[in-house]
Amino acid sequence: MTRITTEGLFCWALFSLLGTSISGFQATAPTSSFSLRENARQRPNEIIAAFATTDSGVSDAQKLLDKAAQLRAEIAAAEGKTLEEVEDEAKAKKEDERLREERAKEERSAAAKKREEDNVLRDDDGARFVQVPVTFDDMVRQASRAVERAFQDGKNRQTIRFNLVGEEEAATEENEWPGGAKQMYRESGGPLTNALLREVRAPTKDKNPDLRRNNPELKVQDIWDFDGTALHTAEAAEGPSADIQAMVFPNTDKKYLEDIHKISEDMGDRLFVLVNPFWRNVESWGFNILAPGAKKRAQEVVFGKNAYDETYSMMMFQVRGEKCAAIKAYPYDWQLFAFREDDYYQNEEYVIRLGSCKDDPTSAVVTKLLNERPEFKETKTMRQMKKLG
Repeated sequence: MTRITTEGLFCWALFSLLGTSISGFQATAPTSSFSLRENARQRPNEIIAAFATTDSGVSDAQKLLDKAAQLRAEIAAAEGKTLEEVEDEAKAKKEDERLREERAKEERSAAAKKREEDNVLRDDDGARFVQVPVTFDDMVRQASRAVERAFQDGKNRQTIRFNLVGEEEAATEENEWPGGAKQMYRESGGPLTNALLREVRAPTKDKNPDLRRNNPELKVQDIWDFDGTALHTAEAAEGPSADIQAMVFPNTDKKYLEDIHKISEDMGDRLFVLVNPFWRNVESWGFNILAPGAKKRAQEVVFGKNAYDETYSMMMFQVRGEKCAAIKAYPYDWQLFAFREDDYYQNEEYVIRLGSCKDDPTSAVVTKLLNERPEFKETKTMRQMKKLG
């Protein structure tokens, strides 16, 4: 067995750290020797650190230190410089690299900030048409008008996302639904979908928007009871050409993609809506070893040529401790709102419109808009402390 000496191991590590193969060094010596000197000037301590903890003992570590010092001295002599100059150059180069990395980081941060600012629109024509709904029925009516406008513009495949509240609750409630998907469907998703299908008119023949549908017959078919998914159908009084179907709570199981594909084919030009699906975009499918083609299939079925555009969405969330709402109602951009507690009436609050944005709202966008409003210069905690003080 060949004995590997500390010196041999040092040489191997030196070449390895400098990115030069031992077998190829002899053949490329004229060009690699410069690289060797250049890297060794900057990385001697890294080489030493790699071997300072070996089992060879203190004497071997000292030998390595001596070799590193000798190598630096040889580089200095070869370039006609003092040892201090070589070390100073290495330190300067390292500092330059650090500064370049800091500048690059600052530029990336500035670019991201600009993208967020570009997403904010303080005024747009849709603002006066979109208001925060007060009741369950208000939200349903707002959603149904958005769905109808989109359908009249040729969008017969749509996605809508309700704020999931019960029939007797305010539209702006923030529910956690500890009972999971079955409870959400039973107390909110199902009733909201039925109410929507009673409101929406989407005829494929007589497209007069002034004609309201008369008491469609509603039918419900469970898909998988354990996850609260169902298919709702509104059979129109004026005939099958105005029928509507809605799938409630589909998730990323591949079964739903096949169901959606089949229903879409059967519906033809008629309206088919996905209600509160459990995905945000095609990346929600990710990698699944049990369904390796799911992401590609999702791209084809949901996000492809006849994509299920999000035509209505109402979201409730917290930013900086403030209760906020974001509403997208076709064809308008996202409208952003915040709720301010009334200083004179306990447990009362009023809505303040913050602005709007083109893309999905982020906490950074909403925080920026909150900071610009005098009503929110102080945080909610600070305001409450003032009241108590």
